[in-house]
Amino acid sequence: MSSIAELTESLRAFASERNWEQFHTPKNLAMALAGEVGELLAEFQWLTPEQSAAVMQDPDLGPRVRAEIGDVTIYLVRLADTLGIDLVEAAVDKLAEAGRRYTVEAARDSAAKIGQL
Repeated sequence: MSSIAELTESLRAFASERNWEQFHTPKNLAMALAGEVGELLAEFQWLTPEQSAAVMQDPDLGPRVRAEIGDVTIYLVRLADTLGIDLVEAAVDKLAEAGRRYTVEAARDSAAKIGQL
């Protein structure tokens, strides 16, 4: 499986086979997503910038980070599907908006927010 569409269909089938659609409300999925993001953040807590950049080389942390990113992805894809949002289209639209707000000339080499540029 290599596409978001295929993953979406697999997750939809997984939930349907278990009759979980009743629990997969936008609110519940958003809350589950937030919880999984928190678990991902916990794996990075207290790491130095250098350690965080090399996390996938760590034999203990790397697999945990990968698993948490998997959980985050599952809930994000399921939430988007439940709301009828095309994830790729939403991301492309958001990137285009960011490009208009953060022009290369204004934002290059700066981490400032748009109001600070």
